Amino acid sequence: QVQPVESGGGLVQAGGFLRLSCAISGGTFSTYAVAWFRQAPGKEREFVAAVTWNGARTFYADSLRGRFTISRDNAKKTAYLLMNNLQSEDTAVYYCALDPNRISASRVRGDYDYWGQGTQVTVSS
Repeated sequence: QVQPVESGGGLVQAGGFLRLSCAISGGTFSTYAVAWFRQAPGKEREFVAAVTWNGARTFYADSLRGRFTISRDNAKKTAYLLMNNLQSEDTAVYYCALDPNRISASRVRGDYDYWGQGTQVTVSS
């Protein structure tokens, strides 16, 4: 059973930073594309960033490019999302998702088979 587990969320002041982690148990992490999505209260879950299985290519939501960085360490079976200059609109539950089916990394929520429980990020202004 493949299970992603997110950590690293919390309360941070506007302008601060956080690094989220996504560790998995089971499966073959090094063959999966990894993505981060987020869901704010009352809103749809939206794409944040994705990375291919080997880390060679990364993809970002246009509005977040330059502030957020996705990376992965296949030896540690862990992916990361570094979030800089956080703003109140970044407040959301952040989810890690895995796609075992594609060489590239999708921005589409439905393309991901495995999801974590999420970690809360709250940015105070």
